[in-house]
Amino acid sequence: QVQLVESGGGLVQAGGSLTLSCAASGRTSSRYYTGWFRQAPGKEREFVAAIRWSGGDTAYAESVKERFTISKDNAKTTVHLQMNNLKTEDTATYYCAWSSLHQGHVAPPNLEYDTWGQGTQVTVSS
Repeated sequence: QVQLVESGGGLVQAGGSLTLSCAASGRTSSRYYTGWFRQAPGKEREFVAAIRWSGGDTAYAESVKERFTISKDNAKTTVHLQMNNLKTEDTATYYCAWSSLHQGHVAPPNLEYDTWGQGTQVTVSS
């Protein structure tokens, strides 16, 4: 089993930056993609970004392209989400998600993620 711990959330003004981290431990040898999702109050959870452990392929939601960058540290089994030019609409709880098995041609937003973190709050003020 994999355990995920997110960190790096907080309060920032619009236009500012934050970096979220997702540290994985446990049975991390089975790894496919790690993704970030977010959920704002009263809204459904939505895909933000994902990165493939083998090869480093990335995927982003349209709303965060050019502003967010996902990266990985293989040695530390950690995934980072650099968020720049933050907007008030980015306010949400951000969750890290781990996909352990290869799922063919399923796109990252639609993968089955079998482990989720507890979430970290990001609040962007105007």
